[in-house]
Amino acid sequence: MRLRHIELFQAILQTGSVTAAAQLLHISQPAASKILKHAEQQLGFALFNRVRGKLQPTAEARILQQETERLAADLQNLRRLADNLGRGEDRALRLICTPALAQALLPDALRCWRSRFANTPCQLATQHTAEIVEALLLREADLGLTLQAVEHPGLSSQILAQGQMMVIAPSGWWPSNVLQQPLRLEELADAPLIGLDTRDALGGLLRGHLEQLSPPPRIDTWVQTYQLARSLVATGQGIALVDPLTALANEGQLIQARPLEPLIPVPLYALVRAQEAPSTAQLELLDQVRQHADKLMAAQGRLREMQLQRFGESS
Repeated sequence: MRLRHIELFQAILQTGSVTAAAQLLHISQPAASKILKHAEQQLGFALFNRVRGKLQPTAEARILQQETERLAADLQNLRRLADNLGRGEDRALRLICTPALAQALLPDALRCWRSRFANTPCQLATQHTAEIVEALLLREADLGLTLQAVEHPGLSSQILAQGQMMVIAPSGWWPSNVLQQPLRLEELADAPLIGLDTRDALGGLLRGHLEQLSPPPRIDTWVQTYQLARSLVATGQGIALVDPLTALANEGQLIQARPLEPLIPVPLYALVRAQEAPSTAQLELLDQVRQHADKLMAAQGRLREMQLQRFGESS
């Protein structure tokens, strides 16, 4: 099948008629009919049957459909990439990050960045890590921020900061005298826990730890973002395991936060396209993100030092 055949094939599957497919592709109806006839002649079998005035795909067409949909998606990505290359990359700084990082880090980091780049256009977007990778590769974004390690030959990453997994609870959940102590994993047994979507790398790691508890935590609600988990905790709906930035950010919600024991490191990664030198504006924004992440995690670090001091005194 030629590329034009595939385009028409997909358009007919979408619209159900040659006439509507021709309109979708901005060609005439006779031209569309000619392309369909040529495709079927080359293939040696029919792609559609007419049923009650609409074209229905044949069994052979259904088999082809999955592969042609994949090719059509690849073609669309290629067009998006070519369009982004043609428009140039110096018009704006484009950053994409996970929702939790956007909430906890970006407002203050961007405010400080603006003191040096007051007139530089900046486009911000939030996505999960898989979509962040795609946006960078398609040149729809210049910088990515995520808490998940990414290995891709087209991207390079660096760790901007590192904290550890935290446990958050509604205000008053724990007595004040234990707030500077870590919460042992065993204490989560039979606890009312808000579950984290295991498609997230940290969520999958935590699931393995939690399944070993007896009895396991009671999870009635699952979420896909740390910030939603935090909002549910703030309204008293249970406790949650979240990243340190979400746990320590000052968002006006009354919660308590304690480090989880054993320690589960949570790095903050910056992603850029491989073998491309970041601009001055990009480097400055990364530096501001690093500084604000360090500030949020400094409180956690002080808690950790106190815990180690107490451990040394007891031993």
